[in-house]
Parts: sequence; C-alpha cells; structure tokens
Amino acid sequence: MTDRPPAAIRDAAVAAHRAGKLDKARTLYVRYLTARPDDAGILSNLGALFRQARQYDMARRIQARAYAMDPEAPGIRNNYANILSDVGAYDRSIELRRIILAQNPDDAMQEAMIGRCLRGMGRYDDAIAHLEAARTRHPEESEIPLQLAFAQLAAGHYGPAFRNYAARWQSEELTPKDLPFPKWDEGTEIAGKTVLVVPEQGFGDAILFARFFPELEKRGARVLYLTEKPLARLFDGIAGTDWVGTALPRDAPVDCWMNLMDMPLLVYGPNEDGTPPPPAALTIPQDSRDRAERIVAPWADTFRIGVVWSGSATYKGNGFRSFSHRDLLPLTDIPGVQLFSLYKGPYLEAFNADGAGAVIIDTASTDRDFADCAATMARMDLVITSDTVSAHIAGSMGIPVWTVLHWDAFWVWRHKGETTDWYPGMRLFRQHRPLDWTGVMDDVQTALRTHLEGV
Repeated sequence: MTDRPPAAIRDAAVAAHRAGKLDKARTLYVRYLTARPDDAGILSNLGALFRQARQYDMARRIQARAYAMDPEAPGIRNNYANILSDVGAYDRSIELRRIILAQNPDDAMQEAMIGRCLRGMGRYDDAIAHLEAARTRHPEESEIPLQLAFAQLAAGHYGPAFRNYAARWQSEELTPKDLPFPKWDEGTEIAGKTVLVVPEQGFGDAILFARFFPELEKRGARVLYLTEKPLARLFDGIAGTDWVGTALPRDAPVDCWMNLMDMPLLVYGPNEDGTPPPPAALTIPQDSRDRAERIVAPWADTFRIGVVWSGSATYKGNGFRSFSHRDLLPLTDIPGVQLFSLYKGPYLEAFNADGAGAVIIDTASTDRDFADCAATMARMDLVITSDTVSAHIAGSMGIPVWTVLHWDAFWVWRHKGETTDWYPGMRLFRQHRPLDWTGVMDDVQTALRTHLEGV
C-alpha cells in the first residue's frame, strides 16, 4: 500500500470520496498530498470533503490554500466561494461568484448563491431585487426561487414567499409525496371538503405551522392531520383539526390533501404581507405533567432553567445553529439557579462523558416523546435553547424562552432584533461573529443575572 504510485493513491481517494467513504478518502488525500503538495485541485477536493463532514474551519483553511495556489481554476474558485458563504464571509464570496459569472454568465447557481449571501447579511431588499432579476434570466433554475422565498419570508412578504417556496419540491433535499387523493391546488375551494394535511421537514416546522389549522376550519374544511409519532400526543385535539393521528384510517373520507407548509397560501394573497396567526395551543397529557413534577420536585426552591444546546444531528445546518453543553456551564455558577437538560440525542454522549450531569440535571433522556419534554418545560421558570424544536414548543406554550441564534438565523428569527412576531413572548440572543458562541453566551449570562436581580 505504501509503495503505490501517487496517481493510484489520488484515484483511490477520489473514488472513495465519490462513494461517500469520507474517512478513507481523507486518509488517501493526505497521503497523496504529502507526495504531491502542489496539486491544488486535489487539495480543493480535500477542502470539499471537510465541508461535507461539517468541519467548516478546516474546510475554509484548505480552500484558502488551494485558491492561493491556483486562483484561476473555476472549480477551486467555486469551492472557495461555497465555504466562504457557509462561514459568513459573504462579501468575499459574492466577489468570487461575480468573477465566475463574468467568465460564465449562464451559471445560474452563482446567481442564486449571491442572493443567499445578501440574505445572510440581512440585506433582504437587495437579495429580493437580485433574485427576481436572476429568475428572469434563468427561469429553469429552481434554487433561485427557493432563495427568493427565504429572502421574502425574512422580509415578511409572506404572500409571494410561500408561493415561491413551492420550489422546495424541486430540490434534492425533499421528495414530493405521492398519495392516492387529489392534491389541493391554490384557488380550489375547500369549503365542505375533508382535507388531509401531511407533515414535511422538521418537528419545529410542524409546531410553527400548526397555527394555520384554524384558518382551514374557518374556510369550512374538515381537517385531518397526519402527524409524526413524537408529536402525536402534543397535537392531540389541536385547534382547527377534526382528527390527528399517525396512520390514516382506511375508510377516511379524504377529498384532497395538502402539505403542511402550503396552508399559509389560504391566508396570504399573492402580494400580501401580514402578521402571522398566534401560535397553536399544545396539549400536555396529565401523565406527562405528573412525571415532570416528580423530576423537578427536589428543586422546588430554585430558579429552574431548561436548556437545549443542539437540534437534530442529521440536519445539515445543525453544526452552525448548535453549540456545546459546555457553553452553558457558566450559568450553573449563578447562585439559586438549577439547570435541567431538555436535550435528547447523540450529543448526550459528550454530556455524560465529562460529568456535566452533576450540575445540569438530565430530564430528557427518558422522554417518550415531545409531550414529556413540554411537560418538563412547563415546570421551568425559563428555557434557554438553540434554534430547534424546543424553541417552538416553549414559544407556543408561552413559557419564558430565550433562543440563542447563530449569525445567519432561520427566517422566523430574521437577522436583527430581540423579538419575533411568530412567538411574541420569546427573547432572541444573536452571535456577534460567525462560528463564535462566546460573545452571545456572555450576553445570556449577563441577562440572566439582571433578570434574577428583579425576581
């Protein structure tokens, strides 16, 4: 193996990379580059691998080196622009993408990504203007209306945004559903019809959009909601629905179906802004409430804070929006405060490995579903969470909640301000710099100390 010629090692590395065998590919890339350190293209391949593995600092470092070696190579320039977009270096990313477009005006993806960068800078109007013009030039590129939708959502232009958001079904991340019922089309009357609403994307999205069920009911529809099991008890009897379940009965009289995130099309006209409906009222079963009471009973005289530091590990953007449980440890030093972990997932391994459970009480590892989690939240004086489903649960329940955001936040939170119209009782805390949680966590600690002085 060690005697293989460099070209053979290079080819094996590329083959492993294409096959998704990232650990093997990384080892082979490094071995090849040791022998051929001047191969900028393979170095850029390694940078792309690090990006794929969500090792963003390393990806940026590698791509910067590859670009310095060969700044005229289109593929290297594109790879460098991509990681710069990821880590918030938007001005430089736009600069590189404009160079690419000058050489290849038909590269529609560069147009889409320029719009994405402008939105990431909070320049919503500029992003919208750019993307609308780009859509005229490249009507076939689905990424352009998708990025336009995100910019319009952040700007509060909900009518056009949710219509452009139909482009999500043309992306590689979502698979359109195939159901044995007619799909609802905008403009089709739903009064007197039984409408099946089906979930899409994340659990937080389901809670966020549940507020629109009553809007269907107001328009005379009978609403069936096919939910996912972790949310089923939380959604039991939710306003605006006639039935909620995880498996549709065979004899269900369905007239048409719609995706969860298409419900706003009934509320906002094509050119309409507006204030979102109030959050949905969630159901917490009594057995979950009893369980939560037993868990927190020993700390009845403390200021109880539920904490969540990560969302779903499978979500591709989770590495940006999530922080470490260790970032929360300074809060445990504040007198009279007790932290409770509301997190359940693979990152509990690190939490358990370093003994953090001695000062942050684990309540969630035995949760059966989100109803158990919500019941524990209801026994907290405050919830501090990353941008994940727990923020939507607490916001919907009216529990005091502080949501800690990365620099390029989800459209609901936008890029400025401490509040959001979607959850009026929520307080937002934002990263000062990309990939740096220190400053914003200092803000949280300062705010908590100030808050406790007034309690």
